[in-house]
Amino acid sequence: MQHNNKIIKFDIADAELDYYPNFMKDKEATAYFNLLESQTKWQQDEIKIFGNIYMQPRLTALYANNSNSYHYANITMQPHAFTPLMHELKVKIEKVTKTTFSSCLLNLYRNGQDSNGWHADNEKELGDKPIIASLSLGAARYFHFKHRTKKGSKHKLLLEHGSLLVMGGEMQKYWLHQIPKTKKIINPRINLTFRNIV
Repeated sequence: MQHNNKIIKFDIADAELDYYPNFMKDKEATAYFNLLESQTKWQQDEIKIFGNIYMQPRLTALYANNSNSYHYANITMQPHAFTPLMHELKVKIEKVTKTTFSSCLLNLYRNGQDSNGWHADNEKELGDKPIIASLSLGAARYFHFKHRTKKGSKHKLLLEHGSLLVMGGEMQKYWLHQIPKTKKIINPRINLTFRNIV
């Protein structure tokens, strides 16, 4: 793991993973959090697990500069048009990642019981080696990731307020990740995952 003031580069097999702990200053990140929490068109979808139907344990929203829908976990999401606020964030992230993004899937974790189970962002419409830039605002939450075949290759990273995590290379092919539940009483977290949906 290489570490300097601006970026932490993880040296892990079959993946490219960069973490910018101070992508935004606290005051700026808090302002974005408050606007996004109130202005985003949040929804809560049903998910089917082993034949049983549950409400997804977080709220989500999809925004894009096109009309491409996104399919995952038997859910089909239709995008809203990027707001000026989200376009502003997109441009900031594109400058750092040197990648152009068309879409953003947002997650609102309302408390420690909201979560996202083990998964990979490997849907066909994301392409072969998707680059996904994940901006965290609000309460810090642990991001767990583990290799699909190399047992014991597990890591966790605390995603802090105003930080940016960029996943690339073959990470979605070889690694799974999650945001687990926590019994700690914590404030809400918003996660914006910029991506390209083909």
